[in-house]
Amino acid sequence: MPVISTGNTEKRRSARQFGRFVIVVDPTTCTTPKHLNSSKGRMFRVLGVLTLALFIVLAGCGGLTGSKRHDPPPPPSGGITAVNHIIYLLQENRSFDQYFGQLNAYRQSQGLSTDVDVTPANASQLSYDHSTTFTPFHMNSQCVEEMSSYWNESHNDWNHFAPTTATPLMDGFANSAGGDSRHSNPPGFDINGRRVMGYYEDIDLPYYYFMASQFAISDHWFSPIMTNTPANRMYAMAGTSHGVVNKPVGQLNIPTIFDELQAAKITWKNYVPDFPNGSSLKAFAAYTKYLDTNIVPMSQYFKDLKKGKLPQVVFIDRDSHDGLDEHPGVGISVQKGAAYVKGIIDALMQSSAWKDSVFFLTYDEAGGAYDHEPPISMPSPDGIPPVLGPNDTCTTTTGPMCDFTYTGFRLPNIVISPFAKEHYVDHTPMDTTAILRFIEKRFSLQTLTARDAAQPDISFFFDFANSPNLNPPKPPEQPTGGPCYVTSLP
Repeated sequence: MPVISTGNTEKRRSARQFGRFVIVVDPTTCTTPKHLNSSKGRMFRVLGVLTLALFIVLAGCGGLTGSKRHDPPPPPSGGITAVNHIIYLLQENRSFDQYFGQLNAYRQSQGLSTDVDVTPANASQLSYDHSTTFTPFHMNSQCVEEMSSYWNESHNDWNHFAPTTATPLMDGFANSAGGDSRHSNPPGFDINGRRVMGYYEDIDLPYYYFMASQFAISDHWFSPIMTNTPANRMYAMAGTSHGVVNKPVGQLNIPTIFDELQAAKITWKNYVPDFPNGSSLKAFAAYTKYLDTNIVPMSQYFKDLKKGKLPQVVFIDRDSHDGLDEHPGVGISVQKGAAYVKGIIDALMQSSAWKDSVFFLTYDEAGGAYDHEPPISMPSPDGIPPVLGPNDTCTTTTGPMCDFTYTGFRLPNIVISPFAKEHYVDHTPMDTTAILRFIEKRFSLQTLTARDAAQPDISFFFDFANSPNLNPPKPPEQPTGGPCYVTSLP
């Protein structure tokens, strides 16, 4: 029986018999024997059956002569050390219920589990003038009048009549928003605060709904503290606001995650759309030191991806200047903001960095929009009390809510990565400083404060035992042309 082989007896061979012939093929290369293409080998090609047999054998290898097997990538080794790029972006002022309160209905339509902690059917808020009760409704406008999330209003949201107590009635959202409209200059339209109960659906934000269902999310991810943007962004970089509850006075001379990365020689950049004034690092004394080296325009992000030079840690600032940060307000469309975020994530997924990246998308704080889940207990980061003004909640009346031992409200979030568990929903309570804890674990850094040290190990978002998903399904396009008005009820 003629046998055609590679002549290399040291390699394992794959043999198949066709009539009187046995063809032996090296599975490591899936190449044809060299002597088949020589003059001496022509006698073996006189039989049509041999040609057919050779085609079949090589087809089983994934191609014809000279082709290589296209196996899936191997599982990552070393667990979290397979991650070489950690990117996080904090958009502005949205609650989980406002964005993902209808996520179960979408997941059900996709044949997925419906275990997300969404807006309950009996959710309601009493109007500012106490004349009516507001229930959840779908907002027609992609813009919404601003709500207030300052220290006082956030505590009022927690418990309207007893804001310093540890009893979370979650009954003051409409009151806070109505008061904000009444006392604005000029006054707003929604003077009774109905807008806090408005929500968006997959028809409005198809990109976010798809990504939240395709990759991983948490339905118990909270902002770090019960106040507005500046202090929460400080927590996202330093694990504390050093007592700041509203606007900081001067720069804080305290360590941030970027100082730790710099000392450990881990590459990092802060990409800033409104460069340089839009950098959240301006709150810290180290801002000037990093301005010429690590704080760069947003356009550099796309250049670095194309060149294969994305740093190991990336903090992307929101684009407030162009109204793409999703912050409630005149002319700021959630659809345009979502489309902007899609462009940032698409660029990553189409780059060489995607294969070993993790992208955390979340929001700095909930912005005064309703969420039914109350903030949770967390350790004070450093024992420093809040720096309050004469009219601030907790100035004259003390209580358990008068320090930094509770988080803020729930936030939308998506964990996007080839390592992310598909269609995954986690229910473990955490706040945004969990991102810091993840960075610290990946690069063997010390925790910054007691707050980030208390966060769970969020490796549970990932599957490091199987091959990474390098080719996830293509997301839908994000429309941007929805109606955008704030001069009537949304």
